[in-house]
Amino acid sequence: MAEESDLERTEPATPKRIEKSREDGQVARSQELTTFTVMIAAATGLWFLGSNLIDDLSNIVRNGMKLDRDIAFDSHLMLNRLFELAVDGLWALGPLFVLLVIAAFFAPMLLSGWLFSSKAVIPDFKRLNPVSWFKRVFSVRGLIELVKAIAKSLVIGGMAVMVIWNNKDAFFALIKQPVDLGISHMGEMLGFSFILLVCAMLLIVAIDVPFQIWEHAENLKMSKEDVRKENKDTEGDPYVKARIRNLQREAARRRMMSEVPKADVIVTNPTHYSIALKYQGDTMRAPRVVAKGVHLLAARIRELAEENRIPILEAPPLARALYHHAELDSEIPETLYTAVAEILAYVFQLRRYQEYGGAMPELPVDVPVPEGLDHA
Repeated sequence: MAEESDLERTEPATPKRIEKSREDGQVARSQELTTFTVMIAAATGLWFLGSNLIDDLSNIVRNGMKLDRDIAFDSHLMLNRLFELAVDGLWALGPLFVLLVIAAFFAPMLLSGWLFSSKAVIPDFKRLNPVSWFKRVFSVRGLIELVKAIAKSLVIGGMAVMVIWNNKDAFFALIKQPVDLGISHMGEMLGFSFILLVCAMLLIVAIDVPFQIWEHAENLKMSKEDVRKENKDTEGDPYVKARIRNLQREAARRRMMSEVPKADVIVTNPTHYSIALKYQGDTMRAPRVVAKGVHLLAARIRELAEENRIPILEAPPLARALYHHAELDSEIPETLYTAVAEILAYVFQLRRYQEYGGAMPELPVDVPVPEGLDHA
């Protein structure tokens, strides 16, 4: 049962999965949004260009109805005349066509942003398979598209019927009006009817766009096993990563242990903690922790110190405070300057005694540590 649940697509798509789907050209799309945008562009274009467009088309019709005798009896002149009228018509409709093309091009970006994928235009011969075609048509997706088509037809068709029914008297009245006035009134009625159809289309878009976004997210869902595989591919095999971390820790430990022979003093607990300190007044602003460890590592630090004749001082509170509050290869905290200074003063006096003799320095006892720093 657990294996079956891991294979069910219940997890939301990861950013990597979403990016890959965009590279493949798989994004949320709404044909209804594109249609609505084109219709809005058409309504806007007709609103601003309608009067000029009607005048230009009326002139084209008038010029086309004029037939000279020479044109009527010469096919070459007739074709030339037809070509001129066609060019005039294209010039008249050109601005509206350009506006519609721009709207159709940019409409998909409203939902999924800019996307260019070469994979989306590569021919997929699997789509020519009749079995695959029947599966797509007779599927839940096909049923949903059928319901959408029926609903769209009912909404837009119902709106069109309502508009025609409510304006049937005005349409019949156009017959009795002069041509220019009738064309003007017809343009107004068509524009009003077009706006109502656009409003009906807005209702369809308001339903279709959220549905397309939801459906796209559902199609991209992943199983728990898919997520684990992706994480493994992205971040690497956890066993390999653990091995790398172990090697890195071992290398860091070796580097740290190589600094122990260079230390000035080892402060111990005496058995649980060992901290190696180094201070060079001409190059360091404050003493630095060059090595530290607990238990076995602390014992190894003490062994190296003994082999290299590095002084070892027992100061349990200071050792615990240095271990918990001083970072490796960093300066000690200012709050511990006084305590460490007392230790280093003894070490430097001990060196002087060993080189030149004289009075034996007194071993520090109960080195003071500020309250709150000792993790006893």
